[in-house]
Amino acid sequence: MAIRARAYLDLSTKRLLLRLPPRSIAVVAHRDLDSVAAEALLQRRVVGVINACASATGAFPHRGPDLLLKAGIPVVDEVGEDIFAVLRDGDYVELRGPEVWHGKRCIACGRLLTLEYLEKVRRTAERGLDRQLESFIKNTLHYALREKELILGRPHIPSLQTPLQGRHAVVVVRGPTFRADLKAILPYIHEVKPVLIAVDGGADALLEFGLKPHLIVGDMDSVSDRALASGAEVVVHAYPDGRAPGLARVRPFYPSPAVFPTAGTSEDAALLLAYHSGCELIVLVGSHSNMVEFLEKGRAGMASTFLVRLLVGSILVDAKGVNELYRLRLRPAHLVGVLAAGALPAVTILLSSLPWQQLVLLWGLKLRLLLGW
Repeated sequence: MAIRARAYLDLSTKRLLLRLPPRSIAVVAHRDLDSVAAEALLQRRVVGVINACASATGAFPHRGPDLLLKAGIPVVDEVGEDIFAVLRDGDYVELRGPEVWHGKRCIACGRLLTLEYLEKVRRTAERGLDRQLESFIKNTLHYALREKELILGRPHIPSLQTPLQGRHAVVVVRGPTFRADLKAILPYIHEVKPVLIAVDGGADALLEFGLKPHLIVGDMDSVSDRALASGAEVVVHAYPDGRAPGLARVRPFYPSPAVFPTAGTSEDAALLLAYHSGCELIVLVGSHSNMVEFLEKGRAGMASTFLVRLLVGSILVDAKGVNELYRLRLRPAHLVGVLAAGALPAVTILLSSLPWQQLVLLWGLKLRLLLGW
């Protein structure tokens, strides 16, 4: 079945997601499409995905393309980057199997992904996982030696308007489990009222739950205009040499943002900021915590994350899996208990009333007569 819709394209999937309208076809160049990007595309209600690269190379097992196919979204893979020179945002394209048509002309032909094909790729990836793991560990140890100042040194912490000293902080990353993690700790957030620190697109995750971030930390490549205009204080994550590409993105909304130069990811920067600013407890939501998730993000190791976790571990609580550890389920016994607890005071009050006592006696006499007692 052919699908025709307007196409919107960008070499950066993050940038595209910021302006991708619903019911459109996303044109990306995303090698090994990760699950976070796939879920975001589903959130935008795309009707098709065209990838200039391979969505699943077999380098490691991941589930990004599977999510799209299982939701009924066709994915045409490996069409080549020439498509970016042919199309413009808003052009109508038509997907006819593996072919991409623009007007009366076939402008690209790739591979139409199937679940059977992805299963073969996954089996290949699992067979090579030991080599990936060995390389991952070597890179982690190599860069850990270079970035050891994350633990041994104290970074220059920018002055903030938001008080952090002695408070609890929730650091929200728009990772694979952010919705389940946030839902699990919502009662804690409403009761304790911690500082809400969003890492880039984590600000949109909080807004999705009706929560307003106090701080947004990151290089600002995946946060929406709506989140930047929410009134949150902004901290731009910069390279250790002071370069901060995210400043240009932020200044129309926040003319004088704080800048935090440090090594590692924006997630690491947010944890370091909370830790060195004197937070009493840090709750981490939606974080990347295993090798596959890091490989999905294109990182060959997790040196900075490993070091930062060592540093802040004494006050760090990871919300990942809390929703599996404890789930509140309403059982019949719970419902009976609630009804009984509510009915007991009412019955006591009624029986203490003289008219009701007489009515109960009359009912009792009538019942005895009917039964012949």
